[in-house]
Amino acid sequence: MALEKIWVFGEAGADGAATITLEMLAKAREVADTVEVFIGGDGAARAAELGDHGSAKVYATGDLAGRMQGTCVASAVASAIASGEVAAPDAFLFGTTYDGRDVAARLSVKLGAGVLSNVVDLRLDGDRLVGVEPVFGGTLNVSSRFADGGPDIWLVRPKSFEPSPVGGPPAEVVDLPVPELGAAGGAVIRDRFTEESAGPKLDEAAIVVSGGRGLGSADAYSMIEGLAKQLGAAPGASRAIVDAGWVPYSYQVGQTGKVVKPTVYIACGISGATQHLVGMKGSKNIIAINKDSEAPIFAVADLGIVGDVHKVLPKLTEALEAR
Repeated sequence: MALEKIWVFGEAGADGAATITLEMLAKAREVADTVEVFIGGDGAARAAELGDHGSAKVYATGDLAGRMQGTCVASAVASAIASGEVAAPDAFLFGTTYDGRDVAARLSVKLGAGVLSNVVDLRLDGDRLVGVEPVFGGTLNVSSRFADGGPDIWLVRPKSFEPSPVGGPPAEVVDLPVPELGAAGGAVIRDRFTEESAGPKLDEAAIVVSGGRGLGSADAYSMIEGLAKQLGAAPGASRAIVDAGWVPYSYQVGQTGKVVKPTVYIACGISGATQHLVGMKGSKNIIAINKDSEAPIFAVADLGIVGDVHKVLPKLTEALEAR
C-alpha cells in the first residue's frame, strides 16, 4: 500500500532543478501514488524537468525578489493548507541543505508537525512511512517513524537516492500565494557571495581528489589541486584540514560536510575517521594513499597505496602530464 501523496521541496541548481530535488522525486515515486513539488520561485521554468521526473504539479510562489525563502515558502504552504485551498500531503520531503532545513523548520512550527532528519532511506510499513538514519558516526542504522498522523516532515541526506527520469509530461503549475508576513517578512537579501571555483562541483564530480592531515601543511594542498586539475576532478578535504584553516569549509567531505558519490575517490593522507567515511564510502571506486598501513581508510579502499603522499602524488601527476 502506497501513500496517497508526497510533496517534495524543490530547489534550483546551476542549470535547472538541484540534484537533491531529483533524487527525492525518485524515492517519492516509489512510496506514493502522487508526487508534487513546491518551490519558492517561477514554476513555469521548471515544469518540464520536474514533470519528466514524475511530479504531477508544481506549487510555486513566483519571484520572491530578494525575500527570505524559508519565511515565504513555509508561510505559503501553511496558509494554503489552513485555508483548505490544498489538502495536506501525507509527507513532506526536504533535502538536508541550507534552504531545505530553513523551510522545514518553519513549516514544522506552523503545522505542528514533527521532523526526522539525516534520512538515507525511506520505505513503507503498511500505510506508514519509515525512515532510516545513520547514528554513531554512521556505524549503525536505525529505523524510525512518526507515532501520530501526518503530515510527516523528512530531511533527506543528499546522494541517498539516484535520480531517474520517467518521461512524464510537464507538471501543472499552481500558484502558491505568499500571505502577509508582518515583521517576519521584513528581512531581505541585499547581496550574495559566491565563492570562486574552477572545475566540477564537489558533490557532483565524477572524480574527487581529497587531502587530509597527512599532507603536513597548507602549502602541500597544492598537490591535491594539481592532481585534481590533471584528472578533471574536484578537490576535497577532510575535516581536520578544514578546521586547521588550510582550505575552505566548502571543500569538506564527511558527515558535517558534503556527501559525495563519485566514480573515483582518491584519499590522500586521510586516515579514514568515521566522520569522513560517512561522506565518501558510497563512491564506486576508492583509492587510498597513506603511509600508515593500518589506517582505517584501507578497509574501504578498492586500491590502497602504502606510501608517503609527498612522494606518490608528484610521481602520479608527472605520469599524467606525460600521457
